[in-house]
Order: sequence, then structure tokens, then C-alpha cells
Amino acid sequence: MRKTTAGTSEKGVLSALAESAGGSAVSGETSPTETPSALPAHLEHLTERARGYVAAASSANTRRAYASDWKHFAAWCRRQNVAPLPPEPQIVGLYITACASGTVTGDKKPNSVSTIERRLSSLSWNYAQRGQPLDRRDRHIATVMAGIRNTHAKPPVQKEAVMPQDIIAMLETLDQGSLRGIRDRAMLLIGFAGGLRRSEIVGLDVKKDQTQDGRGWVEILDKGLLATLRGKTGWREVEIGRGSSDATCPIAALEMWLKLARIAHGPLFRRVTNKGKSVGSERLNGQEVARLVKRTALAAGVRGDLAEGERAQKFSGHSLRAGLASSAEVDERYVQKQLGHASAEMTRKYQRRKDRFRVNLTKAAGL
Repeated sequence: MRKTTAGTSEKGVLSALAESAGGSAVSGETSPTETPSALPAHLEHLTERARGYVAAASSANTRRAYASDWKHFAAWCRRQNVAPLPPEPQIVGLYITACASGTVTGDKKPNSVSTIERRLSSLSWNYAQRGQPLDRRDRHIATVMAGIRNTHAKPPVQKEAVMPQDIIAMLETLDQGSLRGIRDRAMLLIGFAGGLRRSEIVGLDVKKDQTQDGRGWVEILDKGLLATLRGKTGWREVEIGRGSSDATCPIAALEMWLKLARIAHGPLFRRVTNKGKSVGSERLNGQEVARLVKRTALAAGVRGDLAEGERAQKFSGHSLRAGLASSAEVDERYVQKQLGHASAEMTRKYQRRKDRFRVNLTKAAGL
């Protein structure tokens, strides 16, 4: 077997795509600053531009996952004294078997089916950027993956939806006399009313084209707020209307945050520094939305019928989207559009609390 080559960095992955576009072969470690020799000198200035477009093709979180999974695979190959390049379905099949068996050094337990599927997708992406596509339909991969699903797959674990009464209780746990509490109030209400993903909440800017890492912007109007977002399914507009009272109005909460934080440009939701007295310039990350939802839901006693450890696993940033989908008493098409789903079936998966037996086919059949 071939000896292992070192894993590549995230920058190396981006370089690999730019280089493969120029026709050069890529193997092993790739220098982030290396320029493909096949390119004429007058085209070299386009290399950095190409890398920028590669970066824009996916979110920062996705690129980090791609780089992390490739590093995980390359380290496993190195320990087995085999090479990660070029792609060999048999080697990849053995790798996902090791992931499912819990025999990969450094992993505390066997990887879940969803984690293995993500790792496999990451490998396919990494190989494709090097112009060496991986054939996932090869029996060494497809058959093994089918067996892993049949053996280890579990029903999907859905996060708890926070309903309107839950949101109100969660808001009451915040310190409304502090900048952090005012910010968190606006984040919860905007996230819930907009049915936004956590990355979409923190990716918002005050206005269009104000930051390079922004994934959307807001426009406050008389009747509500219009958020323009770049999400998983492309660009979409989300309308967030004003609430029935200032206490629960997402627009009023956002206007208060912008006024007291003195934000007129750049990221919408930022870190609060200096023991809560100042607002920094740094954008929050999506994990902080998840922590906010979990912390306030637990403090408000949401799902108090469950054990403390079980409750802690029930809530995440996704709870806001699920809450809107489950509580909005409107035509399903409007909910689908708000959440940015390509199909009504996906929207129904978010509707946690609904009358499952509203249509009784047993009685309808005459029994």
C-alpha cells in the first residue's frame, strides 16, 4: 500500500480548487499560496479571486466541517499506513466501517449515522476539488453505508419547539436593565417571529453590503421588518410584522437594541463587553444563539415535567424555527415560505404539536 501523505488545511482545499481549474494535478499537501504553473502569468491575479469565490460557495461552518473531516480521514489513513490520495472506494469503505465501529483513535465513541454521512459528503467534496471524484456508488462504499444505516440508524431526535407562551416566559428571565438582556430579547423575538436559523440571526447586518461576512440585512418599515437573507436555499425575503404589544414586539425590541447599543453600521447582533457596559464590533456566532435558547428555556421552566438532564438536551436554536412552524395558525404555504423550505413536507417536520389524528382514516374507511 502507498504511504500516507499529510492532510490538507482549509486554505489548501480552497487552493486545490483554484489549481485544478488551471489544469494542474494536486496530491498530498497543497500550499495555500502556490500558483498553478499551467496558468499564464497574466492570469495569475485571478487565482486569489477564484479562491474568494470558492469561499463564498459555502458557509464558514460548512468549510470548517469539510476541513475537519478531511483531517480526521487523513489522520486515520496515516495510522493505517495508506494514502488518502487518489481516492480508493475500498479505503473509504474501511474508514466509514471504523467510524461506525468506534475504532478510530481519538473518537470517544462510535460515530452516529448522521456524522458518518457528513464525513462521507466531506470526503466527496474534498476529492472533487482536486479533480479526483470519489465514486460513492461503488459497492465498497454504498453497500457498507447501507449496512451501517440498517444496523445503527435511529429515529431522528427533534429539538423541542418553544411556543409563544414559552417565549414570553423566557423573555421574563432576561435582565431588561442591561445591554445584554436587551440584545438577547431582540434575538429571541426576531429569531422566533422570523423562523430564522441561528446562522441567519447572527449573520444579519444593519443594512445591505456593510460587511464581507454578512449573510443578510434588515429594513425596518412602518408595518414591520423586512429581512433579506442568504440561506441554504438561496436568497429569500422574510417579513416580520409588528406585535400586538411592545412587550412582545420583535420590531420594538430590535429598535431598542439598536438605539441603546448605538449601532448604525455593520453586524446587527454583537458581543457586549466591559462587564455589560459596552458593545463591541465583533459579530456573535450561531452557538451563542443555541446557548441563549437553552439557558432561558431552562430558567423559565419550559418542559418542567422532564428530568433536568433530559430538559437540557431538548432545546437549541432550532427550537425557535420549530416554535413558529408549530404555533402559527395560518395556511401552511406561508409558513413554508417564511422558513425557506423547498417542500411542504419539510415544513411539516417542524410542526411538533399538531393534531395527528385530525383526519381519521380508520373511521373514514368505515371501521
